[in-house]
Amino acid sequence: MAPSTISGVNRLSVAEKRHIYARILPPVLLMRFNLSLEQLEVPDSPLLVLNADKGSTSTEMALYHQPGYRDPVLYGHITDTLNGQVHILLYVLNDPNAPRFDVDRMPDGTSTRFGTGERNLQAEQAALQAGLAPGQVRRGLRMLGEAINGFEDFVASLGHELYFVEPLYYHVAAIFERYGFAYAKGRRPMETIQNGFLPGEELSRRLDGSTPFRMPAAAQSIRLRSWAIHDGLLGEPFTDVTMYKRIRQHAGISTCSGCGW
Repeated sequence: MAPSTISGVNRLSVAEKRHIYARILPPVLLMRFNLSLEQLEVPDSPLLVLNADKGSTSTEMALYHQPGYRDPVLYGHITDTLNGQVHILLYVLNDPNAPRFDVDRMPDGTSTRFGTGERNLQAEQAALQAGLAPGQVRRGLRMLGEAINGFEDFVASLGHELYFVEPLYYHVAAIFERYGFAYAKGRRPMETIQNGFLPGEELSRRLDGSTPFRMPAAAQSIRLRSWAIHDGLLGEPFTDVTMYKRIRQHAGISTCSGCGW
């Protein structure tokens, strides 16, 4: 029988695993960088790096547009939930031709865990000014819709009708809403944040310009709100939000309607 879980796929041979996980890769991404599934499915391909050990319930995937490049064009970390559903822990698309901002590293090379541990404030301010959102080391590829479709093909091939995702930042949750995701938990806090940014409300009042990440314009911008929240505007980290999506269905949820990017 075909596997229905990440752990099940990980028990397969290396060739079978690579063939199945390659389904995640959106064709438009492969075309963009002149890549083919044939070259990626070769077990020792330096372009598609898989960490999918037998006995593990999770998989890390990194797709590079050329060998030895610093950042992958696609990075994904997926795992099984306790009841065998697919859960995305992290999914990143990078434009390798765009400038890099070292928000993931301190000047001494220490990892910032994408700013959730330590913060490289100089790099973050430069990323902010360049139009990036928290956690981005490079501009994205503007292929999220195609990437979601590709991932849903992969989830459907495992026999599932839905999957879960854990957004690390406020803007990620807002983006996923626009692509049809619903909340398993965290919708009420998202609505509370929206209300807090209304004129005269507490979060709007905290946008006092005391740091570059807390400018008044953030009240009407999802990206700038996310920077302010990343900067500690809530008084607590943005955590404990889990979303899900049913294959090929749009939930129609918006906790930040009327707010631009």
